[in-house]
Amino acid sequence: MDLKEYFENTKGTGVLSTADSQGNVDCAIYARPHVMQDGNIALIMRHRLSRQNLQSNPKAAYMFIEQGPGYKGKRLFLTKTGEEQDQEKIQSMSRRSSHADRDLNPEPRSLVYFRIEKELPLVGSGE
Repeated sequence: MDLKEYFENTKGTGVLSTADSQGNVDCAIYARPHVMQDGNIALIMRHRLSRQNLQSNPKAAYMFIEQGPGYKGKRLFLTKTGEEQDQEKIQSMSRRSSHADRDLNPEPRSLVYFRIEKELPLVGSGE
């Protein structure tokens, strides 16, 4: 199963880990990534600590824990390649397309793109 199909069809919990240029680490719950045609991924990010860290350090790790028994999922090691603030595009990609959510939380959002440097299973070395 390719990543696009995997993230479209697998339920679970995602965690994005970032660090600033001083090495101060952060992790936050994130939705499933959007897999782009070129194989890169994109995350919709509010303008908070994780995105702020990516401004000075483009490296990140995304862990996805599949819903269900046991420890299944993926670990993706990422490098930020760009971002955009096209709110119409972001809204069209948002899996929670509720106007109420957007109206209750008008905080700016960015669509942040990442290149996948390495993919590993949730547990183990993948060998």
